[in-house]
Amino acid sequence: MESTFIMIKPDGVQRGLIGEIISRFEKKGFYLKAMKFITVERSFAEKHYADLATKPFFGGLVEYIISGPVVAMVWEGKDVVATGRRIIGATRPWEALPGTIRGDYAVEVGRNVIHGSDAVESAHKEIALWFPEGVSEWKSQMHPWIYEV
Repeated sequence: MESTFIMIKPDGVQRGLIGEIISRFEKKGFYLKAMKFITVERSFAEKHYADLATKPFFGGLVEYIISGPVVAMVWEGKDVVATGRRIIGATRPWEALPGTIRGDYAVEVGRNVIHGSDAVESAHKEIALWFPEGVSEWKSQMHPWIYEV
């Protein structure tokens, strides 16, 4: 099984979309392995977005992520990184298909509701950064009804 990092951004939290977003991942058959509701410190946000530090929007992105609480999560499942990105939708909301989180709820790139790891390698890095304590090890009793054994 693969793991991914998903973060509901401050606009998603403020708009009351936490339950809706969690529900979409659960209904798909993925397992929630870790979750925390946190207000991010500036230095931590800069570390999370370090790969974007040279981009002109970096400062605004950091300011936005520290502007309110976020919900950080680890989800597990078969092909969860790629499938999670499809559930989330395109970064630019106007390119996101209806039925995706961004297609249904986002209008602006700077308020696009959710972050998801873009590759298995970045998922490992983000999970280690956000959850150094590790994740819960459990498997749903529904596992054989979701996955071929």
